[in-house]
Amino acid sequence: MTTTALSRRPVGELLRQWREHRRLSQLDLAIQADISTRHLSFLETGRSNPSREMVLLLAEHLDLSLRERNRLLLAAGFAPVFTETTLDAPGMRAVRRAIKQVLAGHEPYPAVVVDGRWNLVDGNTSLGVLTSLVSPTLLAAPANVLRASLHPDGLAPHIVNLGEWRAHLLGRLRRQIALTADPQLETLDQELRAYPCDQPEPEVELPGPGEIVVPLKLRHEEGELTFFSTIATFGTPLDITVAELAIESFYPADEFTADALRKIASQPGGSSS
Repeated sequence: MTTTALSRRPVGELLRQWREHRRLSQLDLAIQADISTRHLSFLETGRSNPSREMVLLLAEHLDLSLRERNRLLLAAGFAPVFTETTLDAPGMRAVRRAIKQVLAGHEPYPAVVVDGRWNLVDGNTSLGVLTSLVSPTLLAAPANVLRASLHPDGLAPHIVNLGEWRAHLLGRLRRQIALTADPQLETLDQELRAYPCDQPEPEVELPGPGEIVVPLKLRHEEGELTFFSTIATFGTPLDITVAELAIESFYPADEFTADALRKIASQPGGSSS
């Protein structure tokens, strides 16, 4: 789905575009939503106007983000139902506390919080192991962690397996674009793919000997550090900001990395050194 397809259009056109983007026939979606194909056809062509409940029902079966559900509601003439609250708002105190608790509990290993477009929201002290290798210009707000990872002035020159890690990140971004059809992510993807890489990039992720995850192998003054990562999200979000937050936690993939991270954290200045 292109940027043009996401511009303001009647709700019926948006429903059809999202259905086609999900590669569903009218029959497929009608069965999932338990409505008649004729009724869905009338909604898509504008011969019938959907109720607020019908918009939300179809959005649920189309697996749309909260942000896109609001857009459908607006296109149908209804007020949005999902809030988008800034993290510094009083009502987000519990969310901020949960994030801080996760970040602090992950020390001495790096962890980062990003929004739906991979902009840096927060990070723990140990994230300095990674950010200390990145040009300060790439860390100026709003810092994008994918840009900081793959830019020639970012982590890229320090990544031993750059081709493999780059292919992993771009593949993750490509899957996110397929799900969200976000034009800003499409623009970011084009930018990242234009960055130089002097290593082959695998089309398909295949494990090397003994590997069970795609590792991040990093050149550091302490030696070669090897990580794997996990991503955590809030399980039952009803706010757009909360729904789009993700916490990526990096774990040492070997004992050498674990020992090096503990050593770095114990030094004066800790992980920022």
